[in-house]
Amino acid sequence: MLLKTSLRSFFAHKGRMMLSLMAIVLSVAFVSGTLVFSNTATGTFDKLFATTASDISVQPQQDKVTKGSSEPGKLATVPLATAQKIAALPGVKTAVGEVFTPNATLVNPATDKQVGPTSGAPTITGNWVDTPRNSLEITSGHVPQGPGQIVLDADTAKKAGLGLGSALRVITDSGSYDFAISGIATFKTTNPGAALAFVDTATAQRTLLGSNAYTSVEVYGDGSRSNDQLKADALSALGSGYLVKTAQEQKADNAKGVGSFLDFMKYAMLGFAGISLLVGGFLIINTFSMLVAQRTREIGLLRAIGGSRRQVNRSVLVEALILGVLGSTLGLGAGLGLAVLLIQLMKAVGMNLAGASLEIGWSVPVAAYAVGIVITVLAAWIPARRAGRISPMAALRDHGTPAEARANRIRAVVGLVLTLGGAALLLAAASATKAATGGAYLGYGVVLSLIGFVVLGPLLATTVVRLLGAALPKLFGPSGRLAQRNAMRNPRRTGATAAALMIGLALVTGASVFTSSMVSSTSSQIDKSVGADYIVTSNRALLTPAMVTAAKSTAGLAHLTEQKSLPVILTTPDGATTETSVAAVSPTFTTDFLLPVKTGTAESVNTGGISVDETFAAKHHLSVGDKLAIEYSHGRKQSLAIGLITAKGNSLFDGNFFTAIDTVGKAVPASELPSDVAVFGKAADGTDKGKAQALSALQDSLKAYPQLTVKDQAGYKAIIQGQVNSLLYMIYGLLGLAIVVAVLGVVNTLALSVVERTREIGLLRAIGLSRRQLRRMIRLESVVIAVFGALLGTGLGLAWGITAQRVLSGQGLAILTIPTGTIVVILLASALVGLLAALFPAFRAGRMNVLAAIATD
Repeated sequence: MLLKTSLRSFFAHKGRMMLSLMAIVLSVAFVSGTLVFSNTATGTFDKLFATTASDISVQPQQDKVTKGSSEPGKLATVPLATAQKIAALPGVKTAVGEVFTPNATLVNPATDKQVGPTSGAPTITGNWVDTPRNSLEITSGHVPQGPGQIVLDADTAKKAGLGLGSALRVITDSGSYDFAISGIATFKTTNPGAALAFVDTATAQRTLLGSNAYTSVEVYGDGSRSNDQLKADALSALGSGYLVKTAQEQKADNAKGVGSFLDFMKYAMLGFAGISLLVGGFLIINTFSMLVAQRTREIGLLRAIGGSRRQVNRSVLVEALILGVLGSTLGLGAGLGLAVLLIQLMKAVGMNLAGASLEIGWSVPVAAYAVGIVITVLAAWIPARRAGRISPMAALRDHGTPAEARANRIRAVVGLVLTLGGAALLLAAASATKAATGGAYLGYGVVLSLIGFVVLGPLLATTVVRLLGAALPKLFGPSGRLAQRNAMRNPRRTGATAAALMIGLALVTGASVFTSSMVSSTSSQIDKSVGADYIVTSNRALLTPAMVTAAKSTAGLAHLTEQKSLPVILTTPDGATTETSVAAVSPTFTTDFLLPVKTGTAESVNTGGISVDETFAAKHHLSVGDKLAIEYSHGRKQSLAIGLITAKGNSLFDGNFFTAIDTVGKAVPASELPSDVAVFGKAADGTDKGKAQALSALQDSLKAYPQLTVKDQAGYKAIIQGQVNSLLYMIYGLLGLAIVVAVLGVVNTLALSVVERTREIGLLRAIGLSRRQLRRMIRLESVVIAVFGALLGTGLGLAWGITAQRVLSGQGLAILTIPTGTIVVILLASALVGLLAALFPAFRAGRMNVLAAIATD
């Protein structure tokens, strides 16, 4: 009987459930689509690694300092003799020496443009060898057959507009080499997004390594021994100095590298999906609250003929369950479509998963139904509980319950406690001396203040809406007066509707304040600390000696400062060790950069000393004159005295250790010194015209190297701002779903409100309110609610953003910048959103038949 009643009620009001259903579908689609995409990408790469891994891979032993990652610009190698020894081991069918490096750059010499990705996936150059498990096959042309031939993967060739016979330049640490494309290779499974180029083995050894060696030896057994036995035999024969990995270990290592990126993407998207689910919860609460209010007489009749509170409660929850199941089912299907779109998006950025079949797995439908049903039922629980408490007589009289005043008092107390607690935590975060402590307070403060505002929303609605709508009667006459009163009529409904918008806009405002402060602080630090006029960096590998030589030969430069980065292990006097890197710089570095001095002198960097930052010094109780034991790769060691402690609060220097290149050169041979990570130029002519001419000349000198970025200070600031804006726009995009759901909430509230006030609307029309005035009334009501939510969200977002800036003020985020333009746009956009959200409800209200509306029960 209960199920039958719930089904009849659900289908009788199915039109009023549509927008709630849409919110569930969108949120579940985001969750399921993210999980399907993640499963598909992970499964595709697992198949790729499983089908291409050798039985065992022999690689150079991990260095104690570099931890297995090659030094900047340097590749560890396996000698030819070692490869021959491995090939002679019992059970080995084939041992293939491979040469691969991510440090080379591909350039189209016809356009001087870089070929391959400039960020994200790597560009890998190596030797073409036939193995039993090649990941690519030649689909056009032939393998490289001499020092002037090269093979390029099909995806990269297509994007760059290159084909057989096209010229391709490879820039390595040892120089630039020109080739002609002899073949196009296509991935057998999937393209992980990298650009791959292959030359013959002898050419690869000469151009990429400068020696007759390999970067690894890939071993394939004859089946007589297991991979673990082959590994044990290889380790026994080779002794120390080598790392041997089985196929399973290679697969795990490769999957770990790709998995970290995919996991970050998955959890970030699920986090934003969670926000949209939270926003959708408010929409569902409003829907069921209004349906319960509209069905008060119906519920009273059920109670009068013997229905218990529990049965009424369960009836509403069963309706929510039906809505959740239906929404989850549709959302799961929509999620598959979203996963396909994500795969196409990844294809556009280079990760070609188009050939992969979707991997759904049991976890996706479980997550979809769990999320959709749990959120819907939980959101409907409060209205269901309220419905169960309606007495038969109160329902038949169609009066509200007397518990409303008491509930408001409880709401006020709880809301104030939560809001004040959140405010106290935000204040504690802003005044915290340690960023970690402040960050913890900030997180708790955000949660408490958000919940507090949600709870207080209905109470704030009466006061704030009255103020927002104060001018409406004067500007729009009766329509404005009615709109103001309608928005104030049900504060709980108005508060819940506004809260949905508030959450999304609070996050948008907070992110805008934080990123604006980041850009301003970084620009200020550059202005105060950087005396160099030009900054040259590479988007991939390091700056080769040829690049540095070309830059130094530029006319109009007073000097060029070089900076290298060396991985090290530092041992402090207290016995603690720190794995980090040391920046080795030219003597002119202290001229080009104003180091923030806490104690000591900047010039000590050039006279055999080393700098440490204030935080590191405080942690290890260091002072000027103390010695640091430094261990470089290959066991090179050195002891340097601290000559400078840099003041904290400047992101350009915090966490960095500076010393001179000549000082490092006393411990590390020139052949082991890495290439430069960056160079900085100073114009000989300090006038604006002179600086502009020198910049143009420097760019001309380096135009053959498209992987380099050559900027003056203004250009460098623009790059930083562009990077921050990219992050901000991504946040805006992901929050867009939550805002769309919030807009659906406004539409839903107005549409149900129109149904609820059908008789009232008919009476208003009967006493002379025109259709135009009626539609205006609904539009103004919508605008007031939307702006109310925007004001709450903006206020919360400002509090969060300002607190975040204060928490990180000691970490370089010293300047607070309020993006006034963004806030004005948010408020205006909110008014526009309210206007658009009211179009359908207003149109529907205007078309009502007056007599039919008056006759409505």
